Parts: sequence; C-alpha cells; structure tokens
Amino acid sequence: MKFCAACHTNLPKDSYSKKQWKLDEYQQRCKVCTSNNREVQPIPTKQHNNDPPGTKAIKYLDSKCMEYAGKKINDEELFKQPPPTEDCPICFLRMPILRPTGKKYMSCCGKEICSGCTYAPLYDNQGNKVDNKKCPYCRTPWPDTQEEFVKRIEKRVEAGDTEAMHNQGNYYRDGTDGYAQDYTKALELYHRAAELGYSAAYTSIGVAYNNGEGVEVDKKKAEHYFELAAVRGDVTARYNLAAINENAGKYNRAIKHYLIAVGAGDNEALKKTHELYSRGFATKEDYTKALRSYQEYLSEIKSRQRDEAVAATDYRYY
Repeated sequence: MKFCAACHTNLPKDSYSKKQWKLDEYQQRCKVCTSNNREVQPIPTKQHNNDPPGTKAIKYLDSKCMEYAGKKINDEELFKQPPPTEDCPICFLRMPILRPTGKKYMSCCGKEICSGCTYAPLYDNQGNKVDNKKCPYCRTPWPDTQEEFVKRIEKRVEAGDTEAMHNQGNYYRDGTDGYAQDYTKALELYHRAAELGYSAAYTSIGVAYNNGEGVEVDKKKAEHYFELAAVRGDVTARYNLAAINENAGKYNRAIKHYLIAVGAGDNEALKKTHELYSRGFATKEDYTKALRSYQEYLSEIKSRQRDEAVAATDYRYY
C-alpha cells in the first residue's frame, strides 16, 4: 500500500503505473488521478482541536464532489438506455437485481452468483447429493467465522475489487460485520469505488448527501450523484431520480425514469407507474410499456433452478 499524493488515499501497488510507483510518497499519483489529470495536493494540515474527527477528509471529499458538479449531464445522456448488466457467470442467464436474495457476492473470488447457482445442490459421480459448503464458482469453502469473512473482504479491497470496496464502505457506514461505524471511511471507499467505475458507489455518495451521513445535507449534490450512477446503469439511483422528479411535480421526467427502472427489473417502479397512471399523470401507453418491459425482464431471469432455490430457502429473486 502507498499513499496517493493527489487523492490522499492508501492504495495497493496495482493502482499505480510502474513510473508512479517508483516516485516518493509526496509525488506519486494513482492511475485514476493521472488519467483525470488530477494534480498533487498539499497534505492537509493538522485539524483544529475543535474540529470533529474526519473533518479534513470530509472537506476533501466535498471538494471532489465539486469537481463533478461542473460536469452537467444533459437529458440525452440521462435518459438513454443504460448499459446491460452482466449475466450470472455460471448459468449465463440475466442476473436478478435483488440483493442478497436474487444474487450474492462471493468474497473469495469477487464474483456475483445468482440465487439458483448459489443454492443448487451438488452431486457426486454416483448421483448422490453431497454437502455443498463451497463457492459455486471457485470452490473455496465458505468462511467459518466473521473474522475470516472480514479478512477476505479486505483482501479483495487491496486487489482493487470495486464491489468489495463498496461493501466495506457499507459496513463502515452501518457499523456492521465487525466494523466500527465511520462515515468518513465509508465515503472514502465509495469515492474510490466510484472513480474505478462501480456505479452503485455513486448512489451511496448521493444517499450520504441526501441524509447527511458524514457530510452536510445537500439535495442538489445528492441528485447529481444519483444522475452519475443512473447513466452508468444503477437501478436504485434511477428510482431515486424518478421520486425526486415526482415530488417536484415533474411527472413527465419522473415517468421516463420509472420506465427505465422497470425495464431493469424494478418492481417498485412498476407500481409507481401504475399509481401515476391511476392519478392521471401517466398515459395508458406508459403503463402498457412498463408492463411489457417488466414481463420481458421476468422472462429473461426466471429459471427452474432459481425457482427451486426459492422453494428451498424462502428467498425470492423477483
């Protein structure tokens, strides 16, 4: 791990080019900072005795947010179809959007596996069911203790796994899974994961600004981060934008966001579309389109194996 002099974050070796890795800690910049032409920043001075812990880091993250504030997203970009999501790496079917009942992150290999493949029974060469307490992708045994789980997450974070970074940020935010609650560390992890391309991390930053978790409440910044996440395919951010527009009385924009969210598999967005239709703020064509989009989503994610997992665990994937 080395300290990036531009974003002031401790990062593993593979986060730096060979040239930058050889520089001293007051000059080296990570790949993200060099690609964004971010200059070396002065080391924050010692915080004032009356400042709460993490003040300097929060102010720095706030300044990074302002960098994004100047990058206005136009409507053409905002309302275009988001990039397709990855299929399950085992059954190659479209992945359900529900977490953790529809899909599960594997801390051993960093893969997301659908519920059907996660809970599918394993058979020996005689056709008998055997105890299956291993990752269905890399065959690593499940962690036996909470400490082992935490170590695996930390190892994935050091390897540059963006979903692990985001998950660890959630643990710090909520004070769960062996982590003490620390909003500053959560935001640092969200920013790092977001800059490396993990769309849900932008949503989590937006939620922090919306709720005032580690930063002051700022609805405009929250909305901007939701937009950054939505154009990259995050369904939660898309739903949040729809709700913001609906609450502001911008029903045409709200419907556009809800329809995109429905197409991605958001059942709550389908319900909201029906609600707006019943209130006269959406057309019959809008609601019909939403129903067709959701049915298409269901046809792509449903499988016998996933249904068997539901029957065995009481979990649902849609």
